[in-house]
Amino acid sequence: MTDEPGELRRDDAAVMWRTYAAAHPDAVGPGEKPAVERFGDTAALADELLGLVLHGPKRATAGLVLDFRDAAEPLPAIGGHWVACDGAGRPRCVLRSVELRIGPLASVDDAFAWDEGEGDRTRASWLEAHERYFRRTLTARGRTWSDDLEVVFERFRVVWPPEVAG
Repeated sequence: MTDEPGELRRDDAAVMWRTYAAAHPDAVGPGEKPAVERFGDTAALADELLGLVLHGPKRATAGLVLDFRDAAEPLPAIGGHWVACDGAGRPRCVLRSVELRIGPLASVDDAFAWDEGEGDRTRASWLEAHERYFRRTLTARGRTWSDDLEVVFERFRVVWPPEVAG
């Protein structure tokens, strides 16, 4: 049995994006094309973390700058959007970046760990879980963990669909 995430449904994400942009033209930059992504590296983790976004406290996320570079993806930008997909690749919501900071993993503070909404929401558990995750995903790509790798700390708002925005 595998927990491989499904292929991202980019056509469906484009439909969700166009619907959001039509409803909120003032919030969308000219020619803006949102990233289409999921949280985590497995279908189960993607669904778990997305559940925390849609129904719970998750309003922040963290990713390695190296991951963006390896995927040839731009770093998030304040005011930029992304379509978050579930483990099967279905688009579920549109997120808007409201705060960004780059620094080493250890620079996370208590407030960010709380806003990420995972585990017991403490800095200590956040650090342990994220270092374990980054080590695992880097190893899977033939890369090595280092304490000085840059992390993108991103806070976001859920802006679409209306029943989960706010």
